[in-house]
Amino acid sequence: MNKDKFIEQLKSMGAEVDDLLDKILPPGDARPEELHRAMRYSVFAGGKRLRPFLVLQGAFVGGLHYRQALPLAAGAELIHVSSLVHDDLPCMDDDDLRRGKPTNHKVFGEAMALLCGDALIMLGFDAAAANAEIEGVKAIRALAALRELHCGVGYAGMLSGQAIDISFTASTATPETLDYIHRHKTGSFITYALRAGAVLSGLAGEDLDALTGYGNDMGLAFQITDDILDIVGDPVLLGKSIGSDQRQDKATYPSLYGLDQAKRRVADLAESGHAHLERFGTQADSLHALLDYIVERDR
Repeated sequence: MNKDKFIEQLKSMGAEVDDLLDKILPPGDARPEELHRAMRYSVFAGGKRLRPFLVLQGAFVGGLHYRQALPLAAGAELIHVSSLVHDDLPCMDDDDLRRGKPTNHKVFGEAMALLCGDALIMLGFDAAAANAEIEGVKAIRALAALRELHCGVGYAGMLSGQAIDISFTASTATPETLDYIHRHKTGSFITYALRAGAVLSGLAGEDLDALTGYGNDMGLAFQITDDILDIVGDPVLLGKSIGSDQRQDKATYPSLYGLDQAKRRVADLAESGHAHLERFGTQADSLHALLDYIVERDR
């Protein structure tokens, strides 16, 4: 699949997810208005909808029509956005910009941002659970997919990576610690979003293992690329200032290994990720294209 066709598909599926999100989210003029406006502000602040895309592609590879996984995909995005709202708070990364706009707490205050993140994660799991009501989807598989999302974001997944991340700096983190942070804080939910869609379709065994391997490789490549862009990226394209990792003495691949070795690591992960998909033939064309897009992106 060429890049232009992939970008068109990513945008098209993202638009379908956005339509569903608009229906799921409470209206901004419904009480409590400030909370609902905060929720809508962050959900519709932009973004590529990569996690929903992974859910939809996981379902497609397993034999479902991607639209049969839309509630699960919308739920994954709500859960992801909730993590961004919390991650930007002063007690975490203390960021002022997200996707080129003021972060949630800068607009609505820290207390409301905290409530907003809580509300989004709860709504996300509710939306994902609604996939059990979609025709052609087995309820038991929808439940299993819901558990995949929980594994990706919960205490053994993304939250685990965040907990370790705030405990170490560039000067104290070991290579093993850094790998743990990246594979959990960012990589975990990427992998489990893909697995959730696949499990919804009934994919299992070696096929599910192969998709998991791809997700692990892509998730780590995604985070290392983020680390690299924080050094060499264009702030206008990124929608946020660069150099924040260095200012906060955060552990990153470039800080531990240097920029050139970090780039080589991304290339190795991409090669490994593509190899995991070979068993799926043309069914995985979009996932191949996504991996290329991730490692070549400039934002």
